[in-house]
This record gives sequence, structure tokens and C-alpha cells, in this order.
Amino acid sequence: MELTTVRGVCPHDCPDTCGFVTQVKDGKAISLKGDRDHPFTNGFLCQKVSKYLDRVYHQERLLYPMKRVGPKGKGDFQRISWAEAISTIGSKIRELAKEFGPESILPFSYSGTLGKIQGSSLDRRFFNLLGASLLDRTICSTAGAVGCDITLGTRAVVDPESIIHSRYIINWGSNTSVTNSHLWVLMHQAKKLGAKIVTIDPFQSRTAEKSDWWIPIRPGTDGALALSMMHIIFRENWQDQDYLEKYTLGYKELRDRVLHEYSPERVSTITGLPVSDIEKLTKEFALSQKRFNGPALIRLNYGIQRHGGGGMAVRNITCLPAITGDWRYPGGGALLSTSKMIPWNNMALERPDLIPAGTRKINMIQLADVLENLTNPPIKLLFVYSANPATVNPDQSRVIQGLMREDLFTVVHEQFITDTARFADIILPATTQLEQFDIHNGYGHLYIQANYPAIKPLGEAVPNTQLFRLLAREMNMSPELFEISDEELAQLALAAPEDSSTIYPPKNALDGITLDSLKQTGPMRIQVPVDYAPFAEGNFGTPSGKCEFYSSRIAEMGFDPLPMYLPPHEAPEAVRSSKRATSASESINSNSATIDRYQLQLITPPEPSFLNSTFVNMDALRQAAHEPKVEIHSYDAQKRNISNGDWIKIFNDRGCFYARALVREKIQKGVVASFGTWWSKYIPNGSNCNATTSTKPTDLGGGATFYDNLVEIEKTVIADE
Repeated sequence: MELTTVRGVCPHDCPDTCGFVTQVKDGKAISLKGDRDHPFTNGFLCQKVSKYLDRVYHQERLLYPMKRVGPKGKGDFQRISWAEAISTIGSKIRELAKEFGPESILPFSYSGTLGKIQGSSLDRRFFNLLGASLLDRTICSTAGAVGCDITLGTRAVVDPESIIHSRYIINWGSNTSVTNSHLWVLMHQAKKLGAKIVTIDPFQSRTAEKSDWWIPIRPGTDGALALSMMHIIFRENWQDQDYLEKYTLGYKELRDRVLHEYSPERVSTITGLPVSDIEKLTKEFALSQKRFNGPALIRLNYGIQRHGGGGMAVRNITCLPAITGDWRYPGGGALLSTSKMIPWNNMALERPDLIPAGTRKINMIQLADVLENLTNPPIKLLFVYSANPATVNPDQSRVIQGLMREDLFTVVHEQFITDTARFADIILPATTQLEQFDIHNGYGHLYIQANYPAIKPLGEAVPNTQLFRLLAREMNMSPELFEISDEELAQLALAAPEDSSTIYPPKNALDGITLDSLKQTGPMRIQVPVDYAPFAEGNFGTPSGKCEFYSSRIAEMGFDPLPMYLPPHEAPEAVRSSKRATSASESINSNSATIDRYQLQLITPPEPSFLNSTFVNMDALRQAAHEPKVEIHSYDAQKRNISNGDWIKIFNDRGCFYARALVREKIQKGVVASFGTWWSKYIPNGSNCNATTSTKPTDLGGGATFYDNLVEIEKTVIADE
């Protein structure tokens, strides 16, 4: 049979959203490589997706529906037919909806796929029409999204391709060379043209190692550093006064606050940074045009928002380019995500108009609390797809206790028997990206792409869309909502809504981009100019059209209307000492008992060989990661009689996990870093770092506080090492 080549897109949770091409012979995919014709990702893939065929053809792929035949969590299942599986699920939904109401049913999904069609279309229609509890999908980025929106009216965004014009680049809480590798290539090109690269991070990540300067800040104190930088800029009169007067709101009030409250001396005690470093960073950043002959750019990422004051920290940082005027220039400003640049017709795709009035919404990060305590009605059916909450959710031990409930019926649509699937009553086999159609945008570039199936689904696996068509038929739901093809759904998504008159997303961004053009042309850039600088002349998406230092909207939420420092929920005294006495900040007081007992701040950055928990079961990638590791400064290790390579127990009142000690000076004193969210069967004691994390939300957006976590550690012995 003839060799064919099929264009595809990586579906995983990464800003790069790489294009790839698959070669197929005799119905089997025989190679997968980066798409050299993709204008942004340029033909290379990360180490994870470059081995994607190992995932597709893995010997442990789920290929058939199964039902539980043993105790929950043991992993004993029996193959059944799709007809039995769908009938069983449908009967259970009808039974529970009648007895407890439809809100006793909770869908649980996140970014197992970022495709518009498989990620959020017919699934939303199904649960909306059913009247199930709504899921507030907060686990990753909502704190920063709200912080940006309050300040800018959209995400902090620049044209990523314009970064070659940047001359002072700050990776702020961003391990860009690992988690955004194609952007790192552009940063490196800028460096060759004279740019300086700085990384602000509590530990020396691979990006920090490759940067010109690593600044080891204490976790959760980024917002204070940003305010001190403002203090210095106003003190030295380095601000762009013209930009402030034309395009910002409340700069005089902000100037007064930072000059009186956030001196470098005070902020040094909070951040753990020398005053001289705060002064140097600010001078180089503010005077980038004069000193480096080009604008400054801040690449901020999600790590800085995963603590009690995370939303405010992002708000503070995104104020900086307006003070210096760097928003004026291509390659200047701040970049969090390009996701809001695309005017998808989400209303037509997801049909939120089907939601019954008054339907409750449940914050996904609080699944442990919900399964344990929620009543009126309690959750009786959990439907998990594109997610693995038993591994990635906070307070892992209580999540698992909830999944063990005998009165909880759990359905999992998956590619493998994950930690969550082990607790399922019904498991349904899911397709991989090579077996399904979808369309994608990246949140780290400005291109739209289509993914076409390269092979037929293995076994009896089905994509998300087909699963919810089957369920809708079982539940006798309106055929006109569900008997629509994936390609027709894509055409709906690409038809920008008629009322798209706001600045962000740009209303004409999808002009000329159709399913036919994507098939013929491949990846297509949205319709914005080359070297797009969206805020060069203001035009922010806020009610005032300006960068709102002073925000009446955030005041209505119970916060101070000006940027301020909000500390983590759990942090050492020095980090907490400068909390302002406002009702909003008092609402996130730290637990003094926890602080007295536990002295180390735990952060949990990704393991470079994994992507969250997605690739942990891939043998080559897991072997590259070797085993769970926790990095600790030699000072803290010596105090606890811990040597490099020792097994250690990391614990607090919520739980514990075990890892190898990695002792070195590449991390802040008082901070430990655990890498990756491992599956239970691959680690000692079956618990990962999320056994210690909290379900407390962030200040804004109800986001997760994974990096807001006090622990203690001790040397231990692992049996049968």
C-alpha cells in the first residue's frame, strides 16, 4: 500500500501547540515528526511528543469498555460491550437525577486535549442540557487570567514572533526553555542580537541555567518585587510620563502607594533578594531602550499565580510595561497567553443557553472537599474525561477517599488505566490525537491548525464527541444538538459571533480562515499585523479603555482598588510581615499552627520528561526522569542531616510522599522543589506531591495554590530499594 502523510497538531497542554506530520503505511502510523512547514514550531517536537507513537501503540492502551468487578481502587475490570456500557451509564444518570436531582452529577474534565472540538463541544451541550452541576475549571490559569483582565481587559499578550525585537527579557516564573521551547528559540535569537535574558524563579531551572542572570526569589513574593520595581522607577523618574497620562488610569495613586509602602529595603526582607539586585533589575528593565537599544519583555507564567495572592501578583507585574511604556514597541510588554486573541464562537459550540437557571458551579480544585462534604444534593455520579484528578488534584489523599465512596458511581473515558480510572465503575476507551479530528489554536502563538485522523481508532476507542453522541441518543436528547459532525462543529467554531465588536479578541482575526483553507494551506496566522503590538496606543479591553492601575471592578470584589502585595496562605513570617490590613487580605490569613510546625516552602514544578501526569506511564520518559526527586539547599539539608541521594519523607498535616534528596545550592534557602506529578504505582507509598497540597483557592479566580504549601522533611529508608 502507498505511504501517506497526514498533518496533525499536538493536543497537549503546552503553549507551543506544535504541528506534526504522520506517515502511514498499511493503516499503521510508522513515523511522527515535527511539521517543518509550521511557521512557528518549525519542525521540532519536545522529547515527550516525539515519542507519541509509543503512546498510540502502547501495550496497555485501553481498547474496550470495561466494568469494575472487584473492590474500588484494586483495578479489577471485565470487558463489556459499548451497548452495555452506555445503557448502564444512562440508567444510572436517570436513576440519580430522579432521586437526587441532576446536580448530583458532576462532569470533570480539563486539558487532556486542548482541541476546540474534542475538548469543549458536545460534552458541554450534554451536561448543560442535563442540568448537571457546572465545573469551574480553575486548576491552572484562572488567577492570572482575572489579574490580567482587571488590569488590561484581556490577557497580557504580545505577538510572540516579535520577541526577536526584545532587548531585555525577563522569564518571570517561566521555565521557557522546557515548557515553551519554540519561544525560547526566539529569545535566543534576540540574545544573539544583543538581548539580555533574566530568569526570576525560586530554583535554578534549565532556563535559569541558560540565562544571563538568575534571581532566586522566595515563592509567593513576586507581587512585592513588582511593586518595589515601581517604587524605584517613580523614585528615579524613569517612567514614560506620556504613556501614563494618555493610556492609564490611577497612576498618581499608584505612585503614592509604592513610594510610601514598597521600598527595596522592605521588599528585600519579603523576597529574600538583596537590595542591590532589586535596584539593578529595575534599572536594567526600565532603561532597556537606552542600555540595550530595544524594549523590555516580561514572559510571565503560571507558577507565579499558584499561591494565595497569585492573582494580585499577576496584576502587579502586568502594570510594569505601562509604567515604562514598553507596550508601545513590538517585542515589548508582557506575555502570559495568546488564547484570548482568537474569537472562537464558543457560544454556538458549547450552548451555555441550555443551562437551567440557578445551576450550581463547583470549583474543580476543591474536589476533595466536594466528594467529602457537599450536600443538597451530594455528588453521586462523577464523569471524568480528559483529566486525571486522583493524580493532579490538591489534597490527593482526600480525593482518593472520595473516589472510594461506595455510593459514588464513577465513569472514566481514558486511553490508559490511570490513577483515577482505577476507581471507575465504568471505563470507556478514548482515541488518541492520531485517531480523531480537531482544530486548535496555541496559547503561545497566533496560528490556527486542523488535525486530521491518520489512522482508524484502535480497538473500540471513540473520541469525546462520539461518546456524547452515544449518550445523547441513550438519553433521548435533541438530535439537532448532537447529530452534527465534527467538521460541522469546527465550522461553527470558526464563524466568529456577529456581536464580536470588542477589541479583544480582534473581531476580524478569523477572516479568511475556514476549514477548507486550513486543509489546503496548513497552519494559518490570525489576521493581525506582523510585529503586532496590541497596546501601542492604549486600546486596552478594560471599561475605560486604559490600563487600570485603579480598578473599581476589583474594589467591588472586596479588594483594594490599587495593586498591593498579598502573601501566600502558608509562608514564613518574613514573607507574611507586610500584609496590608484590608478585608480582602485578611480573608486569606495564614495558618499560624502550620507555620510554626513546618518551615519549608514546597513548590512543585513540572518534571521535564512529563507533561503534568500525561506521560508518566511512557517507559522511556519515566526512565529519563528516573525517580521522584526533591531539590533542597545544602543549608537546609545539613540542618536535617540529609545527604545528596538520601530517601526523604516530605510531609505536613495533609499527607506525605517520598523522594530522593537532590542537595545543591541551586534553590532558595527555606524552599524545596518536587518535580512532576507521578502516578501512584510508580512511586513509594503510592502518594505524590499533591498529598501535601491544599484546596485553598487563590485571591482572584478561585485558582489552585499548588506552590503555597509549607512542609517539613526528614531522612527515611525505603524498603526493597
